Amino acid sequence: MTADPALTAPATGAAFADQFWTSKDGLKLHYRDYAGRADRPAVLCLPGLTRNARDFAHVAERLGGEWRVICPDLRGRGDSAYARDSATYNPLQYAEDLGELFDQAGIDRFVAIGTSLGGLLTMIMALTMPQRIAGALLNDVGPEVSPAGLERIRGYVGQGRTFPTWMHAARALEESQGDVFPGYEISDWLDMAKRCMVVGGNGRIVFDYDMKIAEPLAQPGGESGVDLWPAIQALKGKPVTLVRGELSDILSKDVHRKMAKGLPGSDAVTVPKVGHAPMLNEPEAVAAIDRLLARVE
Repeated sequence: MTADPALTAPATGAAFADQFWTSKDGLKLHYRDYAGRADRPAVLCLPGLTRNARDFAHVAERLGGEWRVICPDLRGRGDSAYARDSATYNPLQYAEDLGELFDQAGIDRFVAIGTSLGGLLTMIMALTMPQRIAGALLNDVGPEVSPAGLERIRGYVGQGRTFPTWMHAARALEESQGDVFPGYEISDWLDMAKRCMVVGGNGRIVFDYDMKIAEPLAQPGGESGVDLWPAIQALKGKPVTLVRGELSDILSKDVHRKMAKGLPGSDAVTVPKVGHAPMLNEPEAVAAIDRLLARVE
C-alpha cells in the first residue's frame, strides 16, 4: 500500500531515508532509516500486529542524529510487499525477515523497542540471535498474552473496513479504542488514523495492511507459536525495560511483575491511563527510553 505523501518525511526532527531489503522468499520489504552515530548500536523499532513504521515517527525524530533508528514495515504492512502465502504471516517468519535486514543493512547490534508483536519478535531474537541485542524495551507484551485481550484483537484484525474521510476514520477508531486511550482528543484520533491507514486506490481511507494477516492468528498458537519464557532468561544481563499500560488487557500485572522478577535490574514501568499499547510518547515512556539508552551507552 502506498503511504500518504504527507507522511513520507517528518515536519520536524530528524529526517529519514526510505530503504528496502529482500526476504529469502523474494519479497521487497521497506524500512525507514534515520541516520545516527556509527559508534552506537542502532535502535530498532518494531510495530504491533496491524501497525507500521509510522507508529515510531515521534521516537525516531527525537533520537535520530544521536542514534541510528531503523523502523521496518513487516511483510504485509505499510510499504512492504504483501506475502504470496498468508501462512508466512507469523512471528518466526518475521524474525527471519529481520535477520535478512540486519545482514543487508549492515546492522551488527541494536537496541530493540518492540510494541506488542514487535515485543514478541524481540523475545524470539533474544533466543535466536542474542549477540545482536544490546538492550531491549518490551512495550505492553510478555511471554504470556491475556486471553481476553487476544480475543479482542482477533475480533477486529482483517475486517477490511473503509471510510469516506479522515474524520470518519478517526471517529471509528475512537469508537473501537476509546477505552484504550480514554484521554485522547479528536486530534489524537486523527493522528492515529493517519499512522495506521492510507488513501486507497478508490479514494477511500483503508487500513494499511494485508487483511490476510488475520488468517494465521486464527490458528491455535498463532499469537507466537513458541514458549517465550526462556527468552526472559536470554535477556538477563542486558539493559531491559518492561513497559505496561495501566489499562492493558494484553499484559497482566502478574505477568509484568513476574517478568521483572526474572530480570534483576530491569526497569519496570507502568504508563498511567492507557491500555494496549502505550504509544511511547507519554512522559513516563519517553523517560524510560532515555534511561534504557543511557544504560546501553
